[in-house]
Amino acid sequence: MKVLVADDDAVSRRLLQATLARLGHEVTVVANGSAAIEVLVGPDAPRLAILDWQMPGADGLAVCRAARVRADRYVYVLLLTAHDRREDLLAALDAEADDFLTKPFDIVELQARLRSGERVLALQERLLETQEALRHEATHDRVTGLWNRGMISDQLTTALQRMRREGHPIAVILADVDRFKQVNDRYGHAAGDAVLREVAARMRSVLRSYDSIGRYGGEEFLFVLPGADATVAAQIAERARQAAAASPIDIGASSLPVTVSFGVAATREAPADPAALVADADAALYRAKAGGRNRVE
Repeated sequence: MKVLVADDDAVSRRLLQATLARLGHEVTVVANGSAAIEVLVGPDAPRLAILDWQMPGADGLAVCRAARVRADRYVYVLLLTAHDRREDLLAALDAEADDFLTKPFDIVELQARLRSGERVLALQERLLETQEALRHEATHDRVTGLWNRGMISDQLTTALQRMRREGHPIAVILADVDRFKQVNDRYGHAAGDAVLREVAARMRSVLRSYDSIGRYGGEEFLFVLPGADATVAAQIAERARQAAAASPIDIGASSLPVTVSFGVAATREAPADPAALVADADAALYRAKAGGRNRVE
């Protein structure tokens, strides 16, 4: 683990550096608080810091407060101090220090405090991973990995708000996998999921970097295309149609040709209700289905 040591006492610095290196840590050493702050707010900062309370530039409490400003990474702070008065300890707690070690420090005690810090940081990492997994699950479709219906609807609402401010056109595409029920009925739902995943990946591959796509429901997908008029949107839909049908999709031992129908709606005047634009795309999709499928309307 990367550890920062900040201490203006050269003997203490060397002892800490040697001890930490022997314990297998990657050590960064500075001699004042200003340098410590620069390290802790920089990229790839150490996750654990041992700070002397009294240092030139900025004391250990000021360094601790500066480290707490970062919201993306938690730094476990161990204060090295000769202070043992209750009011001093309260001041350190107010600065959000995690632990204390009295100078001159005992190496065994230092090792024990470091292990405690490592456990806290490992627990935090697991909590953050769990939080991210829950956030992803709440916003993404489990089968395709695309935005789920709620999130793609939010993307449309946000795009319409931006359109009202900037005056650019906007388009949506509603896509539906042709005869998808027959895939599920003949090959099973696992095969149906495989088809949806591959179709989603193929369609997403032709989008612009600022376009959005989400699973709108069942075998339907909604595209949100900021700045696209009807002509551009129809071109994007045609690229997505060709990509989806480019080659058969492997589902186990079988290889299945799959096509998709597309309905496009575009506007230069943002509707009061985003659902109205989606309804226009749905009407165009119905015409594509009625016109023989595997087409853009």
